Amino acid sequence: MASRRDPRLADAAEIAAEQGLTSARISGLYAERAKNADGVSFPEIAGMRGRARLWDHEKVTEWFAHRKPARLQEHSPPSRDPEELLNAADASRFLGYKNSNQVTTFVRDHPGYFPEPDVVEELGTAENPYRRQLWRVQTLLDWMATRPGRGRRAGAKAAPRLPDVPIDGDPDELLGATEAAALLGYKSLGSFSSSLSQGNLPLLKTTDGVAENAGRQNGRRRWTRRRILKQAARRKSKK
Repeated sequence: MASRRDPRLADAAEIAAEQGLTSARISGLYAERAKNADGVSFPEIAGMRGRARLWDHEKVTEWFAHRKPARLQEHSPPSRDPEELLNAADASRFLGYKNSNQVTTFVRDHPGYFPEPDVVEELGTAENPYRRQLWRVQTLLDWMATRPGRGRRAGAKAAPRLPDVPIDGDPDELLGATEAAALLGYKSLGSFSSSLSQGNLPLLKTTDGVAENAGRQNGRRRWTRRRILKQAARRKSKK
């Protein structure tokens, strides 16, 4: 008989980093658990690490996910650098959701609906690792303009035109998501990211490198032109 897997425990600092809050706010949510919204109390402490309180990570994530989400109405996002990276909580607020966990919910519960992160940071320790996902402002704007299930809204920004990328360039040149989207025939970066996250581009699951010494583009995946064109040929043959 298989043994029950011990739950992953997280302290206030880790939870705060994931939710875009402060450690003090996490402690406050626990202290005010009898008054939490919707009558659902913040999870009880599951353990201690020295003097640090620990919670069951899965239960805390579920608690944030089920807080009543606000509807995204006619929201005009604030002006920000298109290359700026936002974590899930900041991305939720940028997109107009009052629930700072809305993007996390999209990614976890609706695969392919929301674009995959542009950068994933590996944080924590070897004993207690965790990841922080980051999206470019431009990626979020692209998704707002073309997101599934919603018609174009008055005043919505159109997704920027993808660049013209030659197919006869150096086959070993490393190209980013924008160039890959163009070579594959997608109309927007958001459409490419959604298709990639759904597993529709299997050859691109393997990357050939990441951007280095490129400012805010550091860590972004890169593929060779050869790999992208091979995927394009396979995609075309299935149409």
